[in-house]
Amino acid sequence: MTMQTALHRTYHRLSIPEIIFLGITITSVILYGFLQLVRRNSSGKTSAQREIGGKSSTRDVEKQKPQRKPGEWIPSSFQRPTPKPYPNWDIEKTKPIPYRPFRYGPKYHVTMGLRNMNWDEWIELDNEFPKFHANKARRIRERGAKCCKTAPEAMDGAIELLEELCSYLPARYPTLYKKTPVGIDNLYTGESFNIVQRPLPEDPMMTCARLVQDDLALMFEREDGQYYLLAGAILLPGFWRLEDKFGMPLSEIHTSGNVPQYREKLERGMMNFFRRLRPEDPVLRNNYFIQVDDQLAWSTSIGSEDDEEVSWNTAEKNRAIEHHYFRSERQSLRRLPRSGAIVFTIRTYFVPITEIVKEPYVPGRLASAIRSWGPDVSRYKGREKYEEVLLEYLDKKHQEQLDNGLDLEKEEEYHRYPL
Repeated sequence: MTMQTALHRTYHRLSIPEIIFLGITITSVILYGFLQLVRRNSSGKTSAQREIGGKSSTRDVEKQKPQRKPGEWIPSSFQRPTPKPYPNWDIEKTKPIPYRPFRYGPKYHVTMGLRNMNWDEWIELDNEFPKFHANKARRIRERGAKCCKTAPEAMDGAIELLEELCSYLPARYPTLYKKTPVGIDNLYTGESFNIVQRPLPEDPMMTCARLVQDDLALMFEREDGQYYLLAGAILLPGFWRLEDKFGMPLSEIHTSGNVPQYREKLERGMMNFFRRLRPEDPVLRNNYFIQVDDQLAWSTSIGSEDDEEVSWNTAEKNRAIEHHYFRSERQSLRRLPRSGAIVFTIRTYFVPITEIVKEPYVPGRLASAIRSWGPDVSRYKGREKYEEVLLEYLDKKHQEQLDNGLDLEKEEEYHRYPL
Protein backbone atom coordinates (compact mmCIF):
# COMPACT_ATOMS: atom_id res chain seq x y z
CA MET A 1 0.00 0.00 0.00
CA THR A 2 1.44 3.34 -1.06
CA MET A 3 1.69 6.36 1.22
CA GLN A 4 -0.79 8.18 -1.01
CA THR A 5 -3.33 5.32 -0.67
CA ALA A 6 -2.87 5.24 3.10
CA LEU A 7 -3.50 8.94 3.39
CA HIS A 8 -6.54 8.65 1.13
CA ARG A 9 -8.07 5.91 3.32
CA THR A 10 -7.35 7.84 6.51
CA TYR A 11 -8.93 10.94 5.02
CA HIS A 12 -12.18 9.13 4.22
CA ARG A 13 -12.49 7.84 7.77
CA LEU A 14 -12.65 11.42 9.12
CA SER A 15 -15.94 13.17 9.80
CA ILE A 16 -16.89 16.37 7.97
CA PRO A 17 -16.11 18.66 11.00
CA GLU A 18 -12.74 16.91 11.44
CA ILE A 19 -11.89 17.44 7.79
CA ILE A 20 -12.76 21.14 8.06
CA PHE A 21 -10.64 21.50 11.22
CA LEU A 22 -7.71 19.67 9.57
CA GLY A 23 -7.91 21.96 6.54
CA ILE A 24 -7.91 25.07 8.72
CA THR A 25 -4.88 23.77 10.69
CA ILE A 26 -2.85 23.00 7.55
CA THR A 27 -3.68 26.39 6.07
CA SER A 28 -2.64 28.14 9.30
CA VAL A 29 0.71 26.33 9.40
CA ILE A 30 1.46 27.26 5.79
CA LEU A 31 0.44 30.89 6.38
CA TYR A 32 2.60 31.09 9.56
CA GLY A 33 5.63 29.74 7.70
CA PHE A 34 5.11 32.23 4.89
CA LEU A 35 4.88 35.17 7.34
CA GLN A 36 8.07 34.05 9.11
CA LEU A 37 9.89 33.93 5.77
CA VAL A 38 8.70 37.44 4.92
CA ARG A 39 9.83 38.74 8.30
CA ARG A 40 13.29 37.23 7.90
CA ASN A 41 13.70 38.73 4.44
CA SER A 42 12.48 42.15 5.53
CA SER A 43 14.46 42.47 8.76
CA GLY A 44 17.52 40.32 8.05
CA LYS A 45 17.12 38.69 11.49
CA THR A 46 15.70 35.44 12.72
CA SER A 47 13.20 35.32 15.58
CA ALA A 48 15.97 33.98 17.84
CA GLN A 49 18.06 37.02 16.98
CA ARG A 50 15.18 39.42 17.72
CA GLU A 51 14.73 37.81 21.14
CA ILE A 52 18.18 39.01 22.21
CA GLY A 53 17.49 42.65 21.50
CA GLY A 54 17.84 42.76 17.75
CA LYS A 55 21.47 41.57 17.71
CA SER A 56 22.64 38.38 16.04
CA SER A 57 23.93 35.80 18.48
CA THR A 58 27.46 34.63 17.74
CA ARG A 59 26.25 31.06 17.29
CA ASP A 60 23.73 32.17 14.64
CA VAL A 61 26.38 34.20 12.83
CA GLU A 62 28.77 31.24 12.80
CA LYS A 63 26.08 29.02 11.28
CA GLN A 64 25.55 31.54 8.48
CA LYS A 65 29.25 31.69 7.59
CA PRO A 66 30.45 29.72 4.57
CA GLN A 67 32.17 26.48 5.45
CA ARG A 68 35.94 27.01 5.45
CA LYS A 69 38.41 24.68 3.83
CA PRO A 70 41.26 23.08 5.80
CA GLY A 71 44.02 25.63 6.25
CA GLU A 72 41.71 28.52 5.44
CA TRP A 73 40.56 30.90 8.17
CA ILE A 74 37.67 33.31 7.74
CA PRO A 75 38.35 36.19 10.18
CA SER A 76 35.79 36.45 12.96
CA SER A 77 34.19 39.67 14.18
CA PHE A 78 34.40 38.45 17.78
CA GLN A 79 35.99 40.84 20.28
CA ARG A 80 37.25 39.62 23.61
CA PRO A 81 35.37 41.22 26.54
CA THR A 82 37.34 43.84 28.45
CA PRO A 83 38.46 42.26 31.73
CA LYS A 84 37.69 43.74 35.12
CA PRO A 85 40.71 44.84 37.18
CA TYR A 86 42.05 42.03 39.36
CA PRO A 87 40.71 42.79 42.87
CA ASN A 88 43.42 44.30 45.09
CA TRP A 89 46.23 42.91 42.95
CA ASP A 90 49.64 43.64 44.46
CA ILE A 91 53.04 42.65 43.08
CA GLU A 92 54.27 41.90 46.59
CA LYS A 93 51.18 40.47 48.29
CA THR A 94 49.16 38.56 45.65
CA LYS A 95 50.14 34.92 46.06
CA PRO A 96 50.09 32.24 43.33
CA ILE A 97 46.85 30.28 43.10
CA PRO A 98 47.37 26.85 44.73
CA TYR A 99 46.35 24.51 41.93
CA ARG A 100 46.41 20.89 43.09
CA PRO A 101 45.09 19.03 40.02
CA PHE A 102 45.34 15.44 41.20
CA ARG A 103 42.56 13.03 42.11
CA TYR A 104 42.32 10.06 44.44
CA GLY A 105 42.92 6.61 42.95
CA PRO A 106 42.52 3.77 42.35
CA LYS A 107 42.22 4.65 38.66
CA TYR A 108 44.06 7.33 36.69
CA HIS A 109 42.05 8.60 33.72
CA VAL A 110 43.88 10.01 30.69
CA THR A 111 41.68 12.85 29.39
CA MET A 112 42.04 16.35 27.96
CA GLY A 113 40.49 17.65 31.19
CA LEU A 114 39.05 20.83 29.68
CA ARG A 115 36.80 23.33 31.44
CA ASN A 116 35.39 26.69 30.41
CA MET A 117 37.46 29.81 31.06
CA ASN A 118 36.25 33.16 32.34
CA TRP A 119 37.75 35.87 30.12
CA ASP A 120 38.83 37.88 33.16
CA GLU A 121 41.14 35.00 34.09
CA TRP A 122 42.98 34.55 30.80
CA ILE A 123 46.38 35.60 32.19
CA GLU A 124 47.34 35.08 35.85
CA LEU A 125 50.04 37.23 37.42
CA ASP A 126 51.13 37.21 41.05
CA ASN A 127 53.97 38.14 43.40
CA GLU A 128 56.30 35.72 41.61
CA PHE A 129 56.25 37.99 38.54
CA PRO A 130 59.67 39.55 39.33
CA LYS A 131 61.30 36.10 39.58
CA PHE A 132 59.67 34.83 36.40
CA HIS A 133 60.46 38.05 34.52
CA ALA A 134 64.13 37.93 35.52
CA ASN A 135 64.37 34.26 34.56
CA LYS A 136 62.85 34.93 31.17
CA ALA A 137 65.05 37.95 30.47
CA ARG A 138 68.14 35.86 31.27
CA ARG A 139 66.94 32.99 29.10
CA ILE A 140 66.27 35.32 26.18
CA ARG A 141 69.79 36.72 26.46
CA GLU A 142 71.39 33.28 26.70
CA ARG A 143 69.18 31.10 24.49
CA GLY A 144 66.71 33.44 22.78
CA ALA A 145 66.83 31.95 19.29
CA LYS A 146 66.40 28.42 20.63
CA CYS A 147 63.49 29.27 22.94
CA CYS A 148 61.60 31.88 20.88
CA LYS A 149 60.71 31.30 17.23
CA THR A 150 58.13 32.58 14.74
CA ALA A 151 57.74 31.09 11.26
CA PRO A 152 57.09 33.67 8.49
CA GLU A 153 53.57 32.36 7.93
CA ALA A 154 52.84 32.75 11.66
CA MET A 155 53.97 36.37 11.97
CA ASP A 156 50.48 37.88 11.77
CA GLY A 157 49.26 35.54 14.52
CA ALA A 158 52.24 36.40 16.75
CA ILE A 159 51.57 40.12 16.28
CA GLU A 160 47.88 39.58 16.99
CA LEU A 161 48.78 37.85 20.25
CA LEU A 162 51.06 40.76 21.18
CA GLU A 163 48.24 43.21 20.47
CA GLU A 164 45.86 41.14 22.60
CA LEU A 165 48.23 41.14 25.55
CA CYS A 166 48.84 44.89 25.25
CA SER A 167 45.08 45.40 25.37
CA TYR A 168 44.28 42.88 28.11
CA LEU A 169 47.06 43.45 30.65
CA PRO A 170 46.56 47.18 31.41
CA ALA A 171 42.85 46.55 31.95
CA ARG A 172 43.36 43.52 34.18
CA TYR A 173 46.50 44.69 36.05
CA PRO A 174 46.42 48.51 35.98
CA THR A 175 48.98 48.82 38.80
CA LEU A 176 51.55 46.90 36.74
CA TYR A 177 50.82 47.87 33.14
CA LYS A 178 49.86 51.10 31.41
CA LYS A 179 48.57 51.31 27.85
CA THR A 180 50.37 53.84 25.62
CA PRO A 181 49.67 55.22 22.13
CA VAL A 182 52.31 52.84 20.70
CA GLY A 183 52.03 49.85 23.02
CA ILE A 184 52.47 49.24 26.72
CA ASP A 185 54.64 50.27 29.70
CA ASN A 186 55.65 48.00 32.58
CA LEU A 187 55.37 50.20 35.68
CA TYR A 188 57.46 47.82 37.80
CA THR A 189 60.47 47.27 35.52
CA GLY A 190 60.31 50.60 33.66
CA GLU A 191 60.22 48.84 30.28
CA SER A 192 58.37 50.43 27.37
CA PHE A 193 57.24 48.32 24.42
CA ASN A 194 56.50 49.81 21.01
CA ILE A 195 54.37 47.33 19.07
CA VAL A 196 53.48 49.55 16.08
CA GLN A 197 56.96 50.28 14.71
CA ARG A 198 58.12 48.21 11.76
CA PRO A 199 60.21 46.26 11.81
CA LEU A 200 59.57 45.28 15.41
CA PRO A 201 62.68 45.47 17.62
CA GLU A 202 62.52 41.72 18.34
CA ASP A 203 60.51 38.61 17.56
CA PRO A 204 56.96 39.41 18.75
CA MET A 205 56.89 36.15 20.70
CA MET A 206 59.89 37.37 22.74
CA THR A 207 58.04 40.56 23.59
CA CYS A 208 54.94 38.56 24.56
CA ALA A 209 57.12 36.42 26.84
CA ARG A 210 58.45 39.49 28.67
CA LEU A 211 54.90 40.60 29.52
CA VAL A 212 53.57 37.49 31.28
CA GLN A 213 54.68 34.63 33.50
CA ASP A 214 53.40 32.05 31.00
CA ASP A 215 55.16 30.27 28.20
CA LEU A 216 53.30 30.72 24.90
CA ALA A 217 52.68 28.62 21.80
CA LEU A 218 50.73 29.23 18.59
CA MET A 219 49.25 26.44 16.47
CA PHE A 220 48.15 27.04 12.86
CA GLU A 221 46.05 24.83 10.58
CA ARG A 222 47.51 23.91 7.21
CA GLU A 223 45.83 22.54 4.10
CA ASP A 224 46.17 18.96 5.33
CA GLY A 225 43.86 19.81 8.25
CA GLN A 226 46.66 19.35 10.82
CA TYR A 227 47.63 22.02 13.35
CA TYR A 228 51.33 22.92 13.43
CA LEU A 229 53.45 24.60 16.09
CA LEU A 230 54.72 27.63 14.15
CA ALA A 231 55.37 30.22 16.86
CA GLY A 232 56.42 29.94 20.46
CA ALA A 233 58.16 31.44 23.45
CA ILE A 234 59.01 28.40 25.58
CA LEU A 235 61.42 29.75 28.19
CA LEU A 236 60.46 27.88 31.39
CA PRO A 237 59.35 24.44 30.16
CA GLY A 238 61.15 22.14 32.58
CA PHE A 239 61.08 19.02 30.42
CA TRP A 240 60.85 19.92 26.70
CA ARG A 241 62.51 22.16 24.12
CA LEU A 242 60.84 24.29 21.48
CA GLU A 243 63.55 23.52 18.94
CA ASP A 244 62.63 19.80 19.17
CA LYS A 245 58.94 20.41 18.46
CA PHE A 246 58.93 23.50 16.23
CA GLY A 247 57.13 22.95 12.92
CA MET A 248 55.62 19.63 14.04
CA PRO A 249 51.91 18.81 13.71
CA LEU A 250 49.91 18.36 16.89
CA SER A 251 49.90 14.55 16.74
CA GLU A 252 53.65 14.26 16.25
CA ILE A 253 54.33 16.65 19.11
CA HIS A 254 52.54 14.25 21.44
CA THR A 255 53.72 10.95 19.99
CA SER A 256 57.37 12.10 19.83
CA GLY A 257 57.08 12.94 23.52
CA ASN A 258 55.55 9.53 24.32
CA VAL A 259 52.42 11.06 25.84
CA PRO A 260 50.57 8.09 27.37
CA GLN A 261 47.53 6.76 25.47
CA TYR A 262 47.54 9.69 23.04
CA ARG A 263 46.70 7.57 19.99
CA GLU A 264 44.09 5.48 21.79
CA LYS A 265 42.26 8.08 23.87
CA LEU A 266 43.25 11.63 22.95
CA GLU A 267 44.19 12.11 19.31
CA ARG A 268 40.79 12.02 17.63
CA GLY A 269 39.07 14.11 20.29
CA MET A 270 41.87 16.66 20.32
CA MET A 271 41.86 17.05 16.54
CA ASN A 272 38.09 17.57 16.50
CA PHE A 273 38.35 20.04 19.36
CA PHE A 274 40.97 22.13 17.56
CA ARG A 275 38.95 22.29 14.35
CA ARG A 276 35.77 23.34 16.16
CA LEU A 277 37.26 25.77 18.68
CA ARG A 278 35.71 29.22 18.21
CA PRO A 279 37.24 32.56 19.28
CA GLU A 280 34.49 33.05 21.86
CA ASP A 281 34.97 29.68 23.62
CA PRO A 282 38.25 29.70 25.62
CA VAL A 283 39.06 26.73 27.83
CA LEU A 284 41.45 25.74 30.63
CA ARG A 285 43.21 22.60 31.73
CA ASN A 286 45.75 21.66 34.42
CA ASN A 287 48.42 19.00 34.72
CA TYR A 288 51.17 18.13 37.17
CA PHE A 289 54.59 16.50 37.47
CA ILE A 290 57.14 15.65 40.13
CA GLN A 291 60.61 17.16 39.64
CA VAL A 292 63.73 16.15 41.56
CA ASP A 293 65.71 19.38 41.27
CA ASP A 294 64.95 23.04 41.96
CA GLN A 295 65.37 24.45 38.43
CA LEU A 296 62.27 26.24 37.15
CA ALA A 297 63.50 26.77 33.59
CA TRP A 298 65.03 23.38 32.81
CA SER A 299 65.05 20.22 34.93
CA THR A 300 68.76 19.38 34.99
CA SER A 301 68.01 15.98 36.52
CA ILE A 302 66.94 14.65 33.09
CA GLY A 303 70.15 15.86 31.44
CA SER A 304 71.68 19.02 30.00
CA GLU A 305 69.40 21.21 27.92
CA ASP A 306 72.00 20.97 25.15
CA ASP A 307 72.24 17.17 25.12
CA GLU A 308 71.03 15.52 21.94
CA GLU A 309 68.63 13.35 23.95
CA VAL A 310 67.22 13.90 27.41
CA SER A 311 65.23 11.48 29.57
CA TRP A 312 64.45 10.34 33.09
CA ASN A 313 67.10 7.63 32.65
CA THR A 314 69.81 10.08 33.70
CA ALA A 315 68.05 11.16 36.91
CA GLU A 316 69.47 10.19 40.27
CA LYS A 317 67.23 7.70 42.06
CA ASN A 318 65.67 8.36 45.46
CA ARG A 319 67.13 11.77 46.17
CA ALA A 320 66.36 13.30 49.56
CA ILE A 321 62.84 14.69 49.89
CA GLU A 322 64.22 18.25 49.99
CA HIS A 323 65.00 17.89 46.27
CA HIS A 324 61.41 16.98 45.34
CA TYR A 325 59.23 19.67 43.79
CA PHE A 326 55.61 19.77 42.72
CA ARG A 327 55.36 21.24 39.21
CA SER A 328 51.91 22.15 37.94
CA GLU A 329 50.81 23.81 34.70
CA ARG A 330 47.70 25.85 34.07
CA GLN A 331 47.09 25.93 30.32
CA SER A 332 44.57 28.12 28.54
CA LEU A 333 43.52 27.56 24.93
CA ARG A 334 41.77 30.12 22.75
CA ARG A 335 41.52 30.96 19.07
CA LEU A 336 42.59 34.39 17.87
CA PRO A 337 39.81 35.92 15.75
CA ARG A 338 41.90 37.60 13.03
CA SER A 339 44.56 35.00 12.25
CA GLY A 340 42.73 31.89 13.44
CA ALA A 341 45.79 30.79 15.43
CA ILE A 342 45.16 28.71 18.54
CA VAL A 343 47.05 30.13 21.53
CA PHE A 344 48.36 28.03 24.39
CA THR A 345 49.34 29.89 27.51
CA ILE A 346 51.34 27.63 29.84
CA ARG A 347 51.71 28.99 33.36
CA THR A 348 53.96 26.95 35.63
CA TYR A 349 53.55 26.75 39.41
CA PHE A 350 56.62 25.35 41.17
CA VAL A 351 56.48 24.46 44.88
CA PRO A 352 58.66 22.26 47.14
CA ILE A 353 56.93 19.05 48.19
CA THR A 354 57.89 19.91 51.77
CA GLU A 355 55.64 22.97 51.49
CA ILE A 356 52.51 21.55 49.85
CA VAL A 357 52.28 18.71 52.41
CA LYS A 358 51.43 21.36 55.01
CA GLU A 359 48.08 21.85 53.26
CA PRO A 360 45.16 19.79 54.64
CA TYR A 361 44.33 16.65 52.61
CA VAL A 362 47.13 17.17 50.06
CA PRO A 363 49.61 14.45 51.20
CA GLY A 364 47.00 11.68 51.18
CA ARG A 365 45.41 12.69 47.91
CA LEU A 366 48.76 13.13 46.11
CA ALA A 367 50.00 9.75 47.34
CA SER A 368 46.79 8.10 46.15
CA ALA A 369 47.06 9.82 42.75
CA ILE A 370 50.67 8.73 42.21
CA ARG A 371 49.81 5.13 43.13
CA SER A 372 47.00 5.21 40.53
CA TRP A 373 49.33 5.82 37.60
CA GLY A 374 49.54 2.91 35.19
CA PRO A 375 52.89 1.68 33.81
CA ASP A 376 52.81 4.06 30.81
CA VAL A 377 51.98 7.15 32.88
CA SER A 378 54.57 6.15 35.48
CA ARG A 379 57.30 5.92 32.83
CA TYR A 380 56.27 9.25 31.35
CA LYS A 381 56.36 10.97 34.75
CA GLY A 382 59.55 9.23 35.93
CA ARG A 383 57.98 7.62 39.01
CA GLU A 384 60.69 4.98 39.38
CA LYS A 385 63.23 7.68 40.25
CA TYR A 386 61.40 9.07 43.29
CA GLU A 387 58.49 6.86 44.35
CA GLU A 388 60.14 5.18 47.33
CA VAL A 389 61.22 8.37 49.06
CA LEU A 390 58.21 10.44 48.01
CA LEU A 391 55.45 7.96 48.86
CA GLU A 392 56.95 7.14 52.24
CA TYR A 393 57.10 10.87 53.04
CA LEU A 394 53.55 11.57 51.80
CA ASP A 395 52.14 8.65 53.82
CA LYS A 396 53.89 9.91 56.92
CA LYS A 397 52.53 13.44 56.52
CA HIS A 398 49.05 12.13 55.76
CA GLN A 399 49.07 10.07 58.95
CA GLU A 400 50.22 13.09 60.94
CA GLN A 401 47.22 15.03 59.63
CA LEU A 402 44.88 12.20 60.60
CA ASP A 403 46.40 12.02 64.07
CA ASN A 404 45.80 15.75 64.42
CA GLY A 405 42.08 15.32 63.74
CA LEU A 406 41.77 15.67 59.95
CA ASP A 407 38.24 14.64 58.90
CA LEU A 408 38.34 13.00 55.46
CA GLU A 409 34.58 13.43 55.09
CA LYS A 410 34.94 17.21 55.03
CA GLU A 411 37.49 17.54 52.23
CA GLU A 412 34.94 18.82 49.70
CA GLU A 413 34.07 21.63 52.10
CA TYR A 414 37.73 22.65 52.27
CA HIS A 415 38.58 22.67 48.58
CA ARG A 416 37.38 21.16 45.33
CA TYR A 417 39.34 19.68 42.45
CA PRO A 418 41.47 21.05 40.76
CA LEU A 419 42.24 23.54 43.58
